[in-house]
Amino acid sequence: MTTLFRNKTYTASFPLVISGIALSIWLLLRLVLSLQVGFSQMALSEVLGVFFTGLWFDIAALAYLIVPWLLVSALMPNAMSDKAWLRKARWIMAFFVTFGLLFGAVSEFIFWQEFTTRFNFIAVDYLIYTNEVIGNIRESYPVPLILLGIALIVIAALFALSRFVRFETAQQTGKEKLSLAALAFVLPVMSYQFANVDQMEFSKNAYANELSGNGIFSFSAAARRNELDYDKFYKTMPQAQALSLLKAVGVDRKTTSAVIAAPSDDSAQGAQALGPFTRRPKNVVLISVESLSASYLGAYGNQEHLTPYLDKLGSESLVFDKLFATGTRTVRGLDALSIAIPPIPGQAIVHRPNSEHLATIGELLEAKNYSTFFIYGGYGVFDSMNTYFRGNDYKVVDRTDFDKSTIQSENVWGVDDESLFNNSLKIFDENVNTNKPFFAHIMTTSNHRPYSFPVGKIDLPQGSRRGAVKYTDYAIGQFIEHAKTKPWFKDTLFVIVADHCASVAGKTKLPVGKYHIPLFFYAPDLLPVGHYSRIASQIDIVPTLLDVLGASGAEHFYGQSMFEAAAKKLPERAFISNYQALGYYKNDTLVVLSPKQAVESYHVDAQTLEASSGVANASLVDEAVAYYQTAARAYKHGDLKEFVGVE
Repeated sequence: MTTLFRNKTYTASFPLVISGIALSIWLLLRLVLSLQVGFSQMALSEVLGVFFTGLWFDIAALAYLIVPWLLVSALMPNAMSDKAWLRKARWIMAFFVTFGLLFGAVSEFIFWQEFTTRFNFIAVDYLIYTNEVIGNIRESYPVPLILLGIALIVIAALFALSRFVRFETAQQTGKEKLSLAALAFVLPVMSYQFANVDQMEFSKNAYANELSGNGIFSFSAAARRNELDYDKFYKTMPQAQALSLLKAVGVDRKTTSAVIAAPSDDSAQGAQALGPFTRRPKNVVLISVESLSASYLGAYGNQEHLTPYLDKLGSESLVFDKLFATGTRTVRGLDALSIAIPPIPGQAIVHRPNSEHLATIGELLEAKNYSTFFIYGGYGVFDSMNTYFRGNDYKVVDRTDFDKSTIQSENVWGVDDESLFNNSLKIFDENVNTNKPFFAHIMTTSNHRPYSFPVGKIDLPQGSRRGAVKYTDYAIGQFIEHAKTKPWFKDTLFVIVADHCASVAGKTKLPVGKYHIPLFFYAPDLLPVGHYSRIASQIDIVPTLLDVLGASGAEHFYGQSMFEAAAKKLPERAFISNYQALGYYKNDTLVVLSPKQAVESYHVDAQTLEASSGVANASLVDEAVAYYQTAARAYKHGDLKEFVGVE
């Protein structure tokens, strides 16, 4: 496999050429992503680590990629080695391999724009929903032009390479063939043994750690780790100690069967939990808005005037100043807004098997004779949303249930938000005939790539996040104005919250500010204008709503009933996570639990929410472990089911 100089050209084996091409493409991708992030975001030692650690992961990925070509070289009969057609076939194969590698690099670049990470479990998850994902890509990017551009680049590069390199045609001895076969076996074994995706965590700078990875290697690791067993990977403590710690901070969960059977709560304690409400609402409309970071709203300090209606609505609502999302994807938000559980590692509960008959807010209210709805502008099959909500006693309505004449515009991701809200109004009007109160969870889609929406509605163009945010604001405004004309409006609480933020990129693994989301309670006939200034978590919304409605069940959840928590002065805290790192934010400190029983601690500036390395506080670490360990075990052992023993 040595390279020889002959007539101003070099001869080389096919595996060697492919190795050089792969390493070059991966290096170029890492350089492009680093330039996009900005080298100023990293210290010099971190920049060096990006490229040295990156080379290690590239070689580790190459150890798998090169196996078939080593085997072909080892098994190729010597009699075929000097055939002209074989040399041409090698260049054709080089085209397809290089095309695939470059296409993968472009795909990673696009994925990075959305998530600022290498391929992870989200990329694995997206393979299941090829229709939505491929359709979304086709509507967001000029795919034919990209493919043509890749093909032309590959042809030009290989043509230039052919002027200097030709594939070897020398006969191979049996010993050489055996060596190639041995390499095909040894290389992946060594890669598996010595390379681990956790080695990406070589610094405390999340940008540097992600840039050091290799997409193929990270993708493979994510496929193996899609669900993480808390007890196997994370710091634990005796369960009795965990339960005692939770009770000390106000979490004393009741069994699901007990809360289902309990009568509605009109006691003095219930009145305390009612907070500033002058009377209980009859209905609740919970709107979870796709990717609506608090930083987009003027009510939270934005000066771009992207949300004029929501800003006006904020002046007429109870605004929650410091609410934090639990995760980075819609399914995490749906977990928080239905089952109200701290984010357990791995896949969200919405997307897991055996997630039916959980004690969700929908299940609890349905047992109290409410009409319960989950209304989604996209295809509910995505992320198993239909399965989850139907299995938990919601009536599910998605885009397939909308009359085509009611849809103004749509893309592969979903119908426009106005059409979603108009269909929702029709459902609520029809529910009046049942004489039943209703709880409706509406999930929007317009603030999602490809950011398309009906023309002529706002003063910003389609195709950008800013335009999508402003259109969603417009659609919510139209919905509220139409709802005001309905007889059920005066008895209805409107809850407007994001499922997660638009981006969670930052220097730290869990940048607290990138989890800050808006929350409005709007009910002008029931609730005075004001601000709730305590730190709160997305999982606190469900128990708060149950208490406000006077329905039993708040005691079942890990979240706090926010008005009762304020009255009792319970500790303020929030939970934030990605699929591996589990964060507990309290007392200006962020504790992060990670696989391999790792624990990190950060000091968080109360104003800017910027984090810096801090000294671990033993009591906060114990509280974090108690919450996450207990929640993970509760799901695993079926303790979140509506009735104990339900399978």
